[in-house]
Amino acid sequence: MEQTELVFIPFPVVGHLASALEIAKLITKRDPRFSITIFIMKFPFGSTDGMDTDSDSIRFVTLPPVEVSSETTLSGHFISEFVKVHIPLVRDAVHELTRSNSVRLSGFIIDMLCTHMIDVADEFGVPSYLFFSSGAAVLGFLLHVQFLHDYEGLDINEFKDSDAELDVPTFVNSVPGKVFPAWMFDKESGGAEMLLYHTRRFREVKGILVNTFIELESHAIQSLSGSTVPEVYPVGPILNTRMGSGGGQQDASAIMSWLDDQPPSSVIFLCFGSRGSFGADQIKEIAYGLEHSGHRFLWSLRQPPQKGKMEFPGGYENIEEVLPEGFLHRTARIGKVIGWAPQIAVLAHSAVGGFVSHCGWNSLLESIWYGVPVATWPIYAEQQINAFQMVKDLGLAVEIKIDYNKDRDHIVSAHEIENGLRNLMNTNSEVRQKKKEMQKYIEKS
Repeated sequence: MEQTELVFIPFPVVGHLASALEIAKLITKRDPRFSITIFIMKFPFGSTDGMDTDSDSIRFVTLPPVEVSSETTLSGHFISEFVKVHIPLVRDAVHELTRSNSVRLSGFIIDMLCTHMIDVADEFGVPSYLFFSSGAAVLGFLLHVQFLHDYEGLDINEFKDSDAELDVPTFVNSVPGKVFPAWMFDKESGGAEMLLYHTRRFREVKGILVNTFIELESHAIQSLSGSTVPEVYPVGPILNTRMGSGGGQQDASAIMSWLDDQPPSSVIFLCFGSRGSFGADQIKEIAYGLEHSGHRFLWSLRQPPQKGKMEFPGGYENIEEVLPEGFLHRTARIGKVIGWAPQIAVLAHSAVGGFVSHCGWNSLLESIWYGVPVATWPIYAEQQINAFQMVKDLGLAVEIKIDYNKDRDHIVSAHEIENGLRNLMNTNSEVRQKKKEMQKYIEKS
């Protein structure tokens, strides 16, 4: 029997890979005629281990490692070069895949950062679809800014660190420049050029699959329908709600055991994503803010990578060294400081009543799924504009900061943090009520 084969090309970071795998499972479950091959590109740092599936219709092909430039940051130049050098490897792998007469290649589903691979799909005469792992509002923002830049002479740099606002059709409120993705202003390392390149190529695909749902982003999705962009399909929420323990079963057990001893909805969970870390001064302000708030907390605290090294944050050997003197002793009855966190399992736990998040899109969807209110603390990528949308457009989060950026020297004060935590844990807040309502919608989706 002839197989109908789809090729998936995700960008090899955890959030993108996890979403790609979940949507692959969804497709094969909905239509068993499909089989899917997911090509894994190997980053020179980090790990893609733990990608597995119990589906016979999905398989992984890990491409051979490649030599990329000696850049030491995850810059636009590095990302573009990294994807481009994989083009011949993907081409060869697809040739190998289609050598059998029983396989009919039907299309490529390509990550938002891998649009160079549209050319490979064209060579094989099959359509490309884009998988956009952020929300519909951000998709519309990128398309709108690219159009204004290319055809109306918009100077994006006018918005850098600015309160100047831009009307964007997919947002209810005008978007201030201070929440634009930092890459938009990065000419030196190629971030701006990379974003504009990929966004232009979004317009070439047959359709765009977006990890969202109509009840969450009705305004954005309606703004995109009937426009000149390819058909947009809200296919979310795409979530991995399995209680995996990617950082170690022993760590997870200790964390969950501690949560079991806490009252319902009493704990604030602080977790800042796979690339989230802070310097010593900011860590002390967070600690004082937590202590003064008086709330119970579970804090995932990660050590920044060494300067000049392209690595993800890791665990501290001695966590007391970076915390205020006596902090762990004074907060021993109400708090726990950890390294890696099993985020899904923590958010699902009944003791958790609030989530201080970096506002990665997957984390925001997970918080809605489990009905946990969010306080925003974006760090990189498109997280600032996600935070803006959650606080200002949707009313689904409270603000600690919406314009924080890891590359600026700004320190968020303990007072700001304490106020944000108190607002987060206000049991009568409108945000908490809205979150409960949205949780019902996401479960139906």
